[in-house]
Amino acid sequence: MSEEEKTHEWDSLWQEYTKSLENWKSLFEQIQNSSNDMQSKFNEVWEKATVESSNETMKLFGENWQKAMSDAGMNSFKGFSENWQKALNDTNASTFKQFIENWQKTLSSSGLEQMNAYGEMMNKFTETWSSMWPKSQ
Repeated sequence: MSEEEKTHEWDSLWQEYTKSLENWKSLFEQIQNSSNDMQSKFNEVWEKATVESSNETMKLFGENWQKAMSDAGMNSFKGFSENWQKALNDTNASTFKQFIENWQKTLSSSGLEQMNAYGEMMNKFTETWSSMWPKSQ
């Protein structure tokens, strides 16, 4: 294989890699934006529910939600029940708001942080590679 063919092969492979990275970054941003929008709407719904619902209704909702998660095999949310009960026992609306904020942070930080860290790692790979082996002209 000639040097020109090797260079073309590397350039082609590099273009495919950078295109894949750009696609991944675009999808990650879409996931992040969708997640932020969903959480914003959830917070609006939650705020309305806490104002317009009785403590008994909120308690029943929490039990049903917890059961649904348990039935779905989402055992990683065991702390949810304890924190939910604490929030129910405090009639202060800010306690519910704090519960939801903490719960959402816990959920979003696990998956999205890892995805973001992976994307950043791959982006740094790209930057480092490009600085060491600039594309031939």
